[in-house]
Amino acid sequence: MNQNVFIELINPFKDKVFRLAKRLLTSTEEAEDATQEVMVKLWNKKENLEDYNSVEALAMTMTKNYCLDQLKSKRAGNLKIVHNNFTDNQPRLDKKLEDADSLEWVEKIINQLPEQMQLLIQLRDVEQYEFDEIAKIVNMNETAIRVALSRARKKIRESMINTHLYGTK
Repeated sequence: MNQNVFIELINPFKDKVFRLAKRLLTSTEEAEDATQEVMVKLWNKKENLEDYNSVEALAMTMTKNYCLDQLKSKRAGNLKIVHNNFTDNQPRLDKKLEDADSLEWVEKIINQLPEQMQLLIQLRDVEQYEFDEIAKIVNMNETAIRVALSRARKKIRESMINTHLYGTK
């Protein structure tokens, strides 16, 4: 496999790799390093990539594992998981402020979820992966993923309702 074929193979999902790394590591620099590391590992496996059903799933799994290793390492001791993939299309200022406030609350709530639930929310609700793809990436069965996502969403919904009803949390 030459360089051009490799680039054509990884181009469709390289941004997803970065977004997952950014989601897990929060630091743009750390996410760029993780993305580069995964791409180097894929390049080193370039002769065997045809053996995989989905190179994208392999890349996402490698990214998840690399990022989790970084989070466990000493140099990543001060990193936390944050969701900041939100963009808007220039709504009114009051709508922007309201959206920012809601997003901030959702981020806080997601940060309180167990790490696995955070990862599943990222893969399904942000990256829009199908359940079978998520199952390959996180090595869980689809039913367990659906249950975990349902529970995570329920916790987020309940916490948002409690926050807006009582104004504090």
